[in-house]
Amino acid sequence: MTTQTLPADTRTTTGVVELSNVSRWYGNVVAVNDISMSLYPGVTGLLGPNGAGKTTVLHMMAGFLAPSRGTVTIDGKPTWRNPSVYRDLGLVTEREAVHGYLTARQFVTACAKMQKLPDPAGAAQRALELVEMTGAAERRIETFSKGMRQRTRVAAALVHEPRVLLLDEPFNGMDPRQRMHMMELLHSLGDRGHTILFSSHILEEVEQVAGLVQVIVAGRLAASGDYRKIRRLMTNRPHVFAVRSSDDRRLAVALIAEKSVAGIEIDATGMTVRAADYGSFTRALPRIALDQGIRLHQLVPSDESLESVFSYLLEG
Repeated sequence: MTTQTLPADTRTTTGVVELSNVSRWYGNVVAVNDISMSLYPGVTGLLGPNGAGKTTVLHMMAGFLAPSRGTVTIDGKPTWRNPSVYRDLGLVTEREAVHGYLTARQFVTACAKMQKLPDPAGAAQRALELVEMTGAAERRIETFSKGMRQRTRVAAALVHEPRVLLLDEPFNGMDPRQRMHMMELLHSLGDRGHTILFSSHILEEVEQVAGLVQVIVAGRLAASGDYRKIRRLMTNRPHVFAVRSSDDRRLAVALIAEKSVAGIEIDATGMTVRAADYGSFTRALPRIALDQGIRLHQLVPSDESLESVFSYLLEG
């Protein structure tokens, strides 16, 4: 896989994005609640379950939404009602809004013209090369796969070489090769001093791209820092398992002596085990069942939804 060489960037703006005590509500519904964060050059992941408020945060950063309270700035300039910020800002929304009758080259060139670049055709060619879309540049966008449309939209966002790039779920619809190339491109941009923020509800995507992670749950900033720290917080949380066996009561008596077991409940539907350590419990359970001559029928993590994982961070 060939990684394109990025053009030299000689501008002096630093690309610092600041949110200070930002809230956004719609009537009685609070979408974002008192969030403060600072984004600097490099790649940052905005992580959270669907509906957590990630898109609202991105749209306020991009000047599409006004904060109900607080301030959002890029290099000290407010993003709301300030079209000048778009010279240094690129945005790829999750929802597509691309005219399918245009070719990829026509679409990216039109974006270059809107930025009043001196050589729109050359800028479009460079942007298409960055996302590996030159081979399909003359095809109409309506004929593209979702991954190809995503890459075309990224090219349009990059055509004016913005200092700040915001991407909402950018890897949706990409095949493994496309995802790998896009990750390499974001790494390269971050290494060259661009401020990149991308949203995702998948921790593994963030781990592969971002050095820093901002976690949003229910509109609030639940955790912030190095992704290794966030991973440890998620892994070390208590886990709940539904267990079914040939003799739940006898198995419960044996399990309660296991260090990794924090509590057990038995009712008419079976047994619920609260484990303090995921790995230790899942290794100990089959051994204990075998020693007791008990047959395991079912072991199901009952709290493995993304919402429960992120909510644990919020409670902590």
